[in-house]
Amino acid sequence: MLLNEVPENIEDTFKQLGLNLLPHSSKDFQTKCSCPDYANPCKHIAGVYYLVASQLDNNPFLLFELRGLSKEELQNKLAKSNLGKALSQELNTQEVSLESSTSFYTKLEKQSVDEKPSVREFWLGTKRLPQTIEVPSSSGVSAILVKKQGDFPAFWHKDNSFIETMEELYQRVKTKNQSLL
Repeated sequence: MLLNEVPENIEDTFKQLGLNLLPHSSKDFQTKCSCPDYANPCKHIAGVYYLVASQLDNNPFLLFELRGLSKEELQNKLAKSNLGKALSQELNTQEVSLESSTSFYTKLEKQSVDEKPSVREFWLGTKRLPQTIEVPSSSGVSAILVKKQGDFPAFWHKDNSFIETMEELYQRVKTKNQSLL
């Protein structure tokens, strides 16, 4: 947070202490509106919720300010911790000077060619391509993306393992045209 970023897993830290930084239930909100709608939240309160959520997206430290702790106070308290001192010291020692750039593209440089290649060399090159193509050895991690779904994902309604089926499919695809080489 000293780098002006709120970690994604910050709520886990609060849960370990038995606290919640983010609203945990509807009891965390005390809302009242003067409109004739009997529902709570009414459309006005829901609008405020959406507005606060969009403001939190732009400035996550607003969440601490709503809890009574300003961003400056929070960062000052964090800077006094051992980790904060080490980080502040490291940030202060590594100053990087910025260099302005006139272009984001690589500048073209001319190179002189000693002798002109023949038309054949120009189009075909001087080195021959290999006559055989080496087949890469099989990687030990086949179907890695599929494995994230697990053996029986929600859409898989068969008795056999989804991973085993997909590994077999991957193996078929890998070896399908090897006889043509």
